[in-house]
Amino acid sequence: MHKKGHYGAALTAYAPVGMGALALGFHVAAVGGGLIAVGLAMVPDVDMNLENLSHRGLTHTIHFAAGFAAVTGVLGVIIGHAATGHWLLTLGSGLYLALIGGLTICSHIAADALTPMGVTPFGDDRHYSYDLWTADSVLGNYGLLALGILATLAALVIGDGLYRLLTPYLWLRASSRSC
Repeated sequence: MHKKGHYGAALTAYAPVGMGALALGFHVAAVGGGLIAVGLAMVPDVDMNLENLSHRGLTHTIHFAAGFAAVTGVLGVIIGHAATGHWLLTLGSGLYLALIGGLTICSHIAADALTPMGVTPFGDDRHYSYDLWTADSVLGNYGLLALGILATLAALVIGDGLYRLLTPYLWLRASSRSC
């Protein structure tokens, strides 16, 4: 897949997470997480610029996704501690960014599995290809982008609705900040 397809796949994968963040009142984290997911969507294709790595090799595995999630999680802890100093929010920031990082890499792998070239996500002999369209397919790339935009819009509407419904109960979140 090309950039537009991977952006759409990342948005589609992130939409339920963003919806949950919105529903709990973490509006900045919800929007920021979506921007981070789009920004990280092409990370696995760094292998195209490195001589020693084959395309859709190591960077297109769940092992890479797990390692990348760990790195983004550590960055989340550092950012959370600097921003809040509160241990629970620091831990939450780390887990949130780890989830976004890992999920985004997995969305990239899943999108590439839709092409004839496919992927070997477990780093072994098992090859996965759904052969729906080629990586340069206009229909495939714009279709995934449209799906991501629609999923994001649905997440915004549903997340906001849930937030309005849950607002009377979110006093728990506000009172925990004073700890």
